[in-house]
Amino acid sequence: MTPEDLNARLLYRDALMLVLNKPAGIPVHRGPKGGDNLESHFEALRFGLPRSPSLAHRLDRDTSGCLVLGRHRKALEKLGKLFKRGEISKAYWAVVEGSPEGESGLIDLPLGRLDPTRGWWMKVDPEGLPSQSGWTVLGRGVSEKGRPLAWVELEPHTGRTHQLRVHSAAMGWPILGDPIYGGPASALALQLHARAITVPIYKNKDPVRCRAPVPDHMRDALTRCGWVEEPEPVFVMETQAPVEG
Repeated sequence: MTPEDLNARLLYRDALMLVLNKPAGIPVHRGPKGGDNLESHFEALRFGLPRSPSLAHRLDRDTSGCLVLGRHRKALEKLGKLFKRGEISKAYWAVVEGSPEGESGLIDLPLGRLDPTRGWWMKVDPEGLPSQSGWTVLGRGVSEKGRPLAWVELEPHTGRTHQLRVHSAAMGWPILGDPIYGGPASALALQLHARAITVPIYKNKDPVRCRAPVPDHMRDALTRCGWVEEPEPVFVMETQAPVEG
């Protein structure tokens, strides 16, 4: 990924934070096996500050969309508190296999580690950590093979690893293209996108709201469920000068 590629993915920038439209297929940080990762390219996002920005939260390797970065230590501390207190709201778009009953609801299922040897794989576990996800059906359709699909907006009220993927599968409608928790093997990439985020980082200003454009790998499945492309908001850059913390 070139600096130009990364800059083209900026959705928002001000003195405290950046919001990046993360591409699918690349981990946000270096894993135990090494390899390319998004964090290793953050030098291109300094914009005059002495240090590169850092991750304020994480997205899965195969999830695309809104990713928040803190530009310095004080910003990261502030963002960390907002995430921990659940004051930052997130909305994900997913295409799921199956037909959810009803049009909206709340999934309230605790999650725990599937197996210590499986790294971060998770499962529904009565002894696990409390986990809640809201869901709303935005559209319905069928796949090329005539199987039911649904376009769902998911809102995680807690931030457990793989939460939306496990919750969707537990409801009987796994996310399309999920190689871990999904149904039959699919040639499609994971159909999960961090569509929007709202960050109330300033006391006397409206929250920062960002929306990431639909990625190319999800356009076909979303269209089958009734999605119609609309103009997306343009990148926003605050004029306030960068402040080092």
